[in-house]
Amino acid sequence: MKFYILNSISRERPVSVVPKWVMAILGIAIMAQLVFHANTTRLNIRETLIPEAPSQAALNVLSLGDEIGISKFIMLWLQGFDHQPGISIPFSRLDYDSLISWLDRVLQLDQDSHYALLSASRIYSEVPDTDKQRKILEFVYEKFLEKPDQRWVWMAHAVYVARHKVKDNQLALRYARQLRIHTTSSVVPNWARQLELFVYEDLGELETAQILLGGLIESGEITDENEINFLLSRLAINEEEPQKN
Repeated sequence: MKFYILNSISRERPVSVVPKWVMAILGIAIMAQLVFHANTTRLNIRETLIPEAPSQAALNVLSLGDEIGISKFIMLWLQGFDHQPGISIPFSRLDYDSLISWLDRVLQLDQDSHYALLSASRIYSEVPDTDKQRKILEFVYEKFLEKPDQRWVWMAHAVYVARHKVKDNQLALRYARQLRIHTTSSVVPNWARQLELFVYEDLGELETAQILLGGLIESGEITDENEINFLLSRLAINEEEPQKN
């Protein structure tokens, strides 16, 4: 009797005993999954636009009081947007207006966040598209003006990108000048305030750079003698270079 019970339990039931309506539902579910997967893959391959960011009020409601938490979630979502199932989307194909709207929301949710401006100045500014580079640099510049002494480092990198990536020294000069004018805290290093000198040097406007350096020395913004001698000697050497040629 025991053997019979065990044998009955181990015996597989034929598929024919399964109700037909259960099999129909299973078949529909499998087909739906295959269709959904195929359509989703094609949609992701075609779709390269980041949706427009929701309003700040909507995000405040969704955050349930945890603005910092949702700001970090948004940044993680943006960070992974370029990698979708089966494809990798170049940043240059993204909609930068929508991208900037999301980065702006992140900063509104968390004023002390550095993640958004780090991504803007160090990642999204590296695309081989001058128009998009300029657009993201302007975003960094506008946000720098809101809190210069806390966001100076991203403005300094914007100067670098404008000089060496966009190759627009006039744009770099504008950013460097604003960096010098608007930063007042002692935590901002002197080299950041002196970037304007080096951009003038790149432009070949050595006399302007020397005048600016003299003003910085007289105003007491540069007091270290070694630093002063280095800057004076550098400008003097570069001024003599054309004569040597």
